[in-house]
Amino acid sequence: MNRPTRFSLTLLLLSLGLAVAVFAAPLQPMVRVIVTPDHPDWIYRVGEKPEFTIQVLKFGNPVDGVTVHVKVGPEKMPPVREADVELRHGVAKIGGVTMKKPGFLRCWATVVVNGHKYTGLGTVGFDPEQIKPTTTLPSDFREFWEKGKRELEKIPLDAEMTLLPDRCTSKVDVYHVSFANVPGGESRIYGILCLPKGSGKYPAILKVPGAGVRPYYGQVALAERGVITLEIGIHGIPVTYERRLYENLRWAALQGYWLYNLDDRDRYYYRRVYLGCVRAVDFIFSLPQFDGETLAVTGGSQGGALSIITASLDSRVKWLAAYYPALCDLTGYLHGRAGGWPHMFNQANKAFNVKPDKIKTSKYYDVVNFARFVKIPGRYAWGFNDTTCPPTSMYAAYNVIPGPKELWLYLDTGHWTYPEERQRMEDWLIQQVKGP
Repeated sequence: MNRPTRFSLTLLLLSLGLAVAVFAAPLQPMVRVIVTPDHPDWIYRVGEKPEFTIQVLKFGNPVDGVTVHVKVGPEKMPPVREADVELRHGVAKIGGVTMKKPGFLRCWATVVVNGHKYTGLGTVGFDPEQIKPTTTLPSDFREFWEKGKRELEKIPLDAEMTLLPDRCTSKVDVYHVSFANVPGGESRIYGILCLPKGSGKYPAILKVPGAGVRPYYGQVALAERGVITLEIGIHGIPVTYERRLYENLRWAALQGYWLYNLDDRDRYYYRRVYLGCVRAVDFIFSLPQFDGETLAVTGGSQGGALSIITASLDSRVKWLAAYYPALCDLTGYLHGRAGGWPHMFNQANKAFNVKPDKIKTSKYYDVVNFARFVKIPGRYAWGFNDTTCPPTSMYAAYNVIPGPKELWLYLDTGHWTYPEERQRMEDWLIQQVKGP
């Protein structure tokens, strides 16, 4: 190939790469539907009646002359009020609905503009710090998990580490690692370990994963701040394969893994996962570069749940930071209110899962029952508009935590975080493990 042709091909590839980057960016709707309550903190007392303001904007300008269809009701439950409200100068209002007990009320607003449907939502809390769990604590809950940890202790760690040169930086060495897990050591936990370069001992942060099946790349930037980081997967498969493999597993062998063996507490999918998080702590403590004491755990969604669970099961963890935890108060749907992800007892799953053995199993895996024993300092963050992990379920867990805790609310967020929110949490973690 001659030089001009090679240069032209390079330009073409660069252009295609740029195009992919542009079109892969998150798309924002042309018309925005914004729903906000009349209390700036979005919190009300039981019996109060919030008024929601609905704004519809196109290119930032108010849309007029169309009608908004509005539904108001407890989150994840049928609406108690439904109405069509006319937009005047791009604004409509609706009120008159309250709650008689602590919980969350959600307003959905849908509008059709030029044949396209657009939706927004706003959610308010009624005395959320008074929300109590619906799940109950099994009498042998602690015994069940202590037995699991004793089983884990009998399994040799059998750790393996493979350097990933293309991922290393001038400050951090990056490894693909694995170690033996229950049952019997045949199962393994895989992850990405980031070790600061240089001599000395370092604190550590364990990153536990959100739901799904995917590769992992490690917390390199966090490790460059002078901490060991271990980011694990939960499915017992290496975490450095091509993404397509994980997509195939996601829609085949691992589809709906969160319901596997729910009828048997000893074989339920998450038993190996929860104990695998403890085994990840074992691995960190085996590292000669670890200072032997200073360890925090963090994650979001399923990872938020696993952060709380790991802190509850393992006293070696000293701090936790959890974003919008899943798996909280799973039985909420059996009591007429929202339950946590994966919504195993909601209307869609009711016929298959609302059975005594599955309900019983859920209690041994519900974050609420682990939260009851969390005594270490924790920071928690979520928003009221989360439709994946309903705030009702998250407060049910948060409210029973006996240890030092602080909730950072980012009110309008759904199942996502602001960059500033992530930065604040990471800064807090670094301050705890490294000191001011």
